[in-house]
Amino acid sequence: MQDVLDPSILQALLLTAQLAALTTLLLLIIGTPIAWWLSRTKSLLRYPIKTLVSLPLVLPPTVLGFYLLLILGPTGPVGRLTQTLGLGTLPFTFTGLLVGSLVYSLPFAIQPLQNAFEAIGPRPWEVAQTLRASPWDAFFTVILPLARPGFYMAGVLSFAHTVGEFGIVLMIGGNIPGKTQVVSTQIYGFVESMDYHKANELAALLLVFSFLVLLPVTIWGQKKEAVANG
Repeated sequence: MQDVLDPSILQALLLTAQLAALTTLLLLIIGTPIAWWLSRTKSLLRYPIKTLVSLPLVLPPTVLGFYLLLILGPTGPVGRLTQTLGLGTLPFTFTGLLVGSLVYSLPFAIQPLQNAFEAIGPRPWEVAQTLRASPWDAFFTVILPLARPGFYMAGVLSFAHTVGEFGIVLMIGGNIPGKTQVVSTQIYGFVESMDYHKANELAALLLVFSFLVLLPVTIWGQKKEAVANG
């Protein structure tokens, strides 16, 4: 697989890793309070909010990408704001890619976190409260350690899903070498140029990566199910 050492491919791999790492980190930060609220609230708002969070699971990536282009573009509300602030527009930039990845991978972070919080139940929180722990102290010293498997699952799924993104990345970022060209769009470029050899090597690399990422998640899930079933 000597072609993988090509500078343009290495650049795409590095950009993909940076995008996936930043997306995962930000999703864990953003998703934790949302997942905690969804796991505890009795408000009727939880239904539309949970549905909104889950939309990327069923909407075509091109639909999400199209609306993000409208919102982030020069005539969109966010686009007008960023231009007023002297930041330009976000489409076809790395920041635009990051925004698109956050939206598209949001359910892959929130759902495992929500499941982990719900599995803990209210008892540990109530015990911490009876011991006069502040809400912040109870959350960081009791809830977060108990929810660690959920954070692991959310991190792995968010990272892997971001690496495999294509439709929304192409819509919001294009395929600009060194700027917005990630591995998935570079494979698309190789296929368009009929360079099947390079496309095959890069696709095989992604296939192996995805398998190695999902294998421990599958094993962990089976062990957890076995323990639950006694």
